[in-house]
Amino acid sequence: MNAAPADQIRLLDVQDLDVRLQQLAHKRKSLPEHAELESLNRDLTQLRDLLVAAQTEESDCAREQAKAEQDVDQVRRRAARDQQRLDSGAVSSPKDLENLQHEIASLAKRQGDLEDIVLEVMERRESAQQRVAELTERVASVQSRIDDVTARRDSALEEIDGEAASVTKEREVVAASVPADLLKLYEKLREQQGGIGAAKLQARTCQGCRQELAITELNEIRQAAPDAVVRCENCRRILVRTAESGL
Repeated sequence: MNAAPADQIRLLDVQDLDVRLQQLAHKRKSLPEHAELESLNRDLTQLRDLLVAAQTEESDCAREQAKAEQDVDQVRRRAARDQQRLDSGAVSSPKDLENLQHEIASLAKRQGDLEDIVLEVMERRESAQQRVAELTERVASVQSRIDDVTARRDSALEEIDGEAASVTKEREVVAASVPADLLKLYEKLREQQGGIGAAKLQARTCQGCRQELAITELNEIRQAAPDAVVRCENCRRILVRTAESGL
C-alpha cells in the first residue's frame, strides 16, 4: 500500500486524537465519584433498612402500649365499680363481702402489674423513637452527601463529554483528509492492537511496541519508497517515518 508521506503524518494526528478519546473514556469511567457514590448508596440502603426496622419496632411498641393502657383502664373501671358496691352497703352477706374485697385486692395487684408493663413498653418505645430520630438524621446526612457527590460527578461528566465531542469533531475532519484505504487499514489494526494502529518510528524504535527495530528491518525501511506504507515487524502496526526516525 502506498500513501503520501503527508497523509501518513496526518494518520498520526488521527491516532493522537483516538488516544485522547480513549483517555477521556477511561477518565469518564474511572471518576472517583463513581466509587464514592457506590459506597454511599450501600450505606444509604443499609441505613434505610435499619430505619424501617426501628420504625416498625416503634409502631409495634405503640400498639402494645395502647393495648396495655386499655387493659389498665378496664381493670381500673372494674375496681371502681367493685369499690362503689362495697361502699354503698348493697352487699350484706359476709361471704360476698369477703369475695368482693378479695377481688378488689386482686384487681389492685393486676392494675399494678399492668401499669409496670405500660412503663416497660413506654421505655422500649422511647428507645425506638430515639433510634428512629437518629437514623432519620443519618439517612438525611448520607443523602445530602450523595446529592453533593452526584452534582460533582455530573459536572465532571459534562466537562469530559464536552471535550470528547470537540475531539470527535476534530477527528472527523482530520480522518476525512486521510486516504480511505489507509484509514481502513489503520482502523483494522487499531481494533486488533488495543487502540494503537499507527505509530511513529523514532530513533529506530517503534513507538507502538517500544521495540528497537533490527538492522535488517531498518535497511528495508531505508530502501522503501517515501510513499510506501511500512509496518513494524514486531507488532505489525503502521510505522510512520519522520525526520526523527534515525534512518
